[in-house]
Amino acid sequence: MTTRRKWSELSKLQRRTIVVAGVAEIALLAAALLDIKRRPAEGIRGPKWMWRAAAFVSFVGPLSYFICGRRRAEPV
Repeated sequence: MTTRRKWSELSKLQRRTIVVAGVAEIALLAAALLDIKRRPAEGIRGPKWMWRAAAFVSFVGPLSYFICGRRRAEPV
């Protein structure tokens, strides 16, 4: 069983990795929520409320929205 380590016990690399991952997760969340807000309902697969809720699920939610939730633009 692993013991929890305090922030001060982590190496500089471990701390930096955690901070970068947190910033990336927040940026993905913000980008997904902004895209859901701006995109018309016809451009999203499924209801907007569902994608808004899914966006809050770690990295998986925003990535799944960007991969599966948006409809592709029809070629002209």
